[in-house]
Amino acid sequence: MARLHIAITGFGGIGRKVAELLSARAARYRQQFDLDVRVVGICGSSAGLIDEGGLSLEALSDRAGYTQGLTGETFIEQVPADLLIEASPTDFRTGGAALGYIRQAFHRQMHVIAISKGALVRDFPGLHAEASRRGLALKVSGAAGSAMPTVDLVQYNLAGCEVTSLSAIVTGTTNIILSEMMDRECDFADALAEAQRLGVAESDPTLDTHGWDTACKIAILCSAAFGDVIDVQTMERQGIDHVTLADVRRWKAQGVVPRLVGRVDRSTGACEASVGIALCGPDHPFARAHGRAKSVHVVTDLMGELTLVGGGSSPYGTAAAALKDLEHILRDLQRPPRPQGPQGPQGPQAPQAPLRQRSL
Repeated sequence: MARLHIAITGFGGIGRKVAELLSARAARYRQQFDLDVRVVGICGSSAGLIDEGGLSLEALSDRAGYTQGLTGETFIEQVPADLLIEASPTDFRTGGAALGYIRQAFHRQMHVIAISKGALVRDFPGLHAEASRRGLALKVSGAAGSAMPTVDLVQYNLAGCEVTSLSAIVTGTTNIILSEMMDRECDFADALAEAQRLGVAESDPTLDTHGWDTACKIAILCSAAFGDVIDVQTMERQGIDHVTLADVRRWKAQGVVPRLVGRVDRSTGACEASVGIALCGPDHPFARAHGRAKSVHVVTDLMGELTLVGGGSSPYGTAAAALKDLEHILRDLQRPPRPQGPQGPQGPQAPQAPLRQRSL
């Protein structure tokens, strides 16, 4: 039986949930894919842990066993992994540590599942080109909507038509805050405090509340699903931090509900993206996306309109999205290698990177 060795960088709350789900699904991977899937390395910003035999959940929970300084380039050079799950904090201006991790993982011939958004916002075209050149996978479901399947929806389910526009609620924190404000008729500060008490909003929530998180996810969606590059920092963007109690009372009187929505208009062929508050009537599907729920609404040329509601925001939902990407990779790796011959209309095909064969 072949082994699939996985490394996780940015081992925080979401990274731990990924490790838990991988452990819970180990028997399933053996049965369905004839693969022994093991986490063999993790690292955070200052320390890491590597064991080629596999890391148990107990070992991952014992911080005393971590090696200080085993992070960054040192970690990637040493970890014997086939696949990297990257979950570092988002830095959309520079790409942060995630950009270095992903680039180095490709150099080490690792497939990559990206949860962190910053590197993808910074250089998705370059990363995608490098993965293709090396015959490697780059999957991004956890970074572009997580439990709400945005990229897969467009790439797979709607592949037989053209998407002319897309709008989506993809940031759970802002949806919870707006829902709290409308439900309790309270101001922004009170709703934010409640979201922080619930563990949903960060201590510094500005990435979410200023609309940056939604903008990043929409930019990644445009790159991954449509092939268009969007500059997040010049995107038309509105957050929710300016919403007042007076706004709430006026909207309640009008019978509408506010939602922070990312939009993509492709009517001219290229993506035109923006983020802003939409006021939805009671019959609009977005009005039913309450609290942690997310939603995506797509307009197509041949399949009409489609709306999904659900996919609540949670660390487990994000982890599950990453493992969905993993299963896509495993299925692709089980396919017979494509014959290498003359170039077709799409140009030469990159060889598929196999798993390393390891005896148990």
